Amino acid sequence: MKRIVFAAVVLLLSLSGFAQNKLLTIEDAVMKGRTTLAPARLNQLNWVTGTTKLAFIGKRADKEVLIVTTAEQAVNDTILSIDELAAALKAADDKASPLARFPGISWVSDKSFRFYHGTTFYLYNLESKKCFVINRLINRAENVDFEPTSNAAAYTLENNLYVSFGESVAQVTAYSMKGMVSGQTVHRNEFGISKGTFWSPKGKYMAYYRMDESMVDEYPIMDLNKKPATPDMIRYPMAGKASHQVKVGIFEASSKSVIELKTGFPSDQYLTNIAWDPNEEMVYVAVLNREQNHMQLNQYSAFTGDFIKTLFEEKSTKYVEPEHPVQFVTGKPDLFIWQSERDGYNHLYLYNRQGKLIRQLTKGAWVVTDVLGFDNKGEYVYIQATKESPLERHIYAVQISSGKLTKISAAVSGTHTAQFNSGFTHFIDNYSSVNVPRNIDVISSDGKPVRNLLTAANPLADYRLPEMSMFTLKTADGTTDLHCRMFKPLNFDATKKYPVLVYLYGGPHLQLVNNTFMGGADLWLVYMAQQGYVVFTLDNRGSLNRGRDFEQATHLQLGTVEMSDQLQGVNYLKNQSFVDTTRMGVYGWSFGGFMTTSLMTRNAGVFKAAVAGGPVIDWSMYEVMYTERYMSTPQENKKGFDESNLLNHAGKLKGKLLMIHGTSDDVVVWQHSLKFLEECVKQGVLVDYFVYPGHKHNVLGPDRVHLMKKITQYFKENL
Repeated sequence: MKRIVFAAVVLLLSLSGFAQNKLLTIEDAVMKGRTTLAPARLNQLNWVTGTTKLAFIGKRADKEVLIVTTAEQAVNDTILSIDELAAALKAADDKASPLARFPGISWVSDKSFRFYHGTTFYLYNLESKKCFVINRLINRAENVDFEPTSNAAAYTLENNLYVSFGESVAQVTAYSMKGMVSGQTVHRNEFGISKGTFWSPKGKYMAYYRMDESMVDEYPIMDLNKKPATPDMIRYPMAGKASHQVKVGIFEASSKSVIELKTGFPSDQYLTNIAWDPNEEMVYVAVLNREQNHMQLNQYSAFTGDFIKTLFEEKSTKYVEPEHPVQFVTGKPDLFIWQSERDGYNHLYLYNRQGKLIRQLTKGAWVVTDVLGFDNKGEYVYIQATKESPLERHIYAVQISSGKLTKISAAVSGTHTAQFNSGFTHFIDNYSSVNVPRNIDVISSDGKPVRNLLTAANPLADYRLPEMSMFTLKTADGTTDLHCRMFKPLNFDATKKYPVLVYLYGGPHLQLVNNTFMGGADLWLVYMAQQGYVVFTLDNRGSLNRGRDFEQATHLQLGTVEMSDQLQGVNYLKNQSFVDTTRMGVYGWSFGGFMTTSLMTRNAGVFKAAVAGGPVIDWSMYEVMYTERYMSTPQENKKGFDESNLLNHAGKLKGKLLMIHGTSDDVVVWQHSLKFLEECVKQGVLVDYFVYPGHKHNVLGPDRVHLMKKITQYFKENL
């Protein structure tokens, strides 16, 4: 009921009580939003392996220091300064570059930690206060994947895969032909894939991806820094066209031998979510057909590569999207957890190694958002989930034998993340809410508070902040909640009329409105409210963490359902007495750029001005994996592709539209917006356009200040 009550009542959360006199600048909002104007944190906060001690990087006399504390007692011990570590590094390795800040550290035990600096792995011993080289890689090593048992490290060089054992290097693949790639991410990073190598639990084997892109069309990304400009050719598989072909190899560390899993055909199937069993005997792969409506969880021999069996299948009339590998229960090598949306929400299912379903562990109209691990006896699995509200995340213990669910995070509304110690006796509860910048507590695994590590001050305490509210609207048919966030202008006067800025994304895999500090809003949105705009955001159907049916409502018709929901937000705004309905603007990037352009053409006249960044214009020019999941192919879904193709609607554009694109965009290629410009010229439609030379799919770094100034100026001039 808590979720329903929260959604039904307009939650007016004014932060004006913190307000002082300062106003944000664009530079503040862009360059300080993740640093000095973000809530304080404990840098590199983590557990010391095998203990209930915690470590983090702090400062003493403006110098970084490594601090260790205990879970139970508020005593902080400075155990190492950056100067001491830098001196130890120099003594151990005269080839090492100077160390000005603490590198990322990984605790090996309570007496030592490992770190990576330059292209070398080092071990620092706290007792001897000495540093040791444990593995040195070549300077151009990429996609580095360290194996902690043996101190081996996999890496790629010019699309081939190598493993360094410190004293020797094994070349795993030796492809010279164009279009062959090993040890890197595949399938355009879809299906939860973020790496290309997968060490077995004891480090005896390594699974890796091998990708043949030779059949995929080459696509030019222009390098404008050369004279004349030259194309850098990438392989870009567009919807309905040839896709790359992937295999999974197995490298045995002792013999340096390689085998390949016999994954069969068709060759353009997707091999996802690679996992090892605890005994290093079997490899598990979620095999998905290109249509993405039939998944098989397959088991293969790690010794021969032979297909053993299909443990189970999942089918859908729309799509199946496996994003999580099997996770074996600690101490029970015959049992594993599988995550699935088969009942409408992402939940946990307990299987044995033969593929028999033992039980569904979690269920309900909520989503498991993360599996955090198992206790050492294999009796509980710990999860993060949206059970309290789609806007929140809490931590739960799930009893594996019964499925009993117990909330163990702090009894405070908001968004909680957790880090458990290696013994799973305690966890760090890091949470925030709309009016809590950040709080970090230590909690026992049975949910008992132990101590507070940090209560962050409000970083915006010196600034005058607009009033924010979070509330719920309904879809046009009145059946589905849509969560919204709104900032009213600074010094709001209900008798006045204000311009509106709608900020949106609207696509899969992202949720913009949540119960975190400032409602999850970027500081530039707060800046715009300070400048006198009503700033509104709505998460439409198709967005994240609302369950399968909410997400799949857009299937075969991207843009249509999403626009219907966004227009519900527009209708709400138009009914507010303080809104100037003649001065409404909309802004979004990527899928949000597609949505923005759709609203300006397919629903022309609603908005007076808009900014669309990096927009998809024609889904037939977007990548295979993403597009075909949601839209099928242009050949099979001609109607859907035609309706969503904004080249077919360019002539309907009304109002002012600024389109922005990075010239080196390799996600939504530059051709999208250029084709839209070409069609506008043909149709006699005026449109504004700006490019960022050399930038990829987003404009980052110092140039982002220029970008946000450009967008701000456009709305100020046209609303």
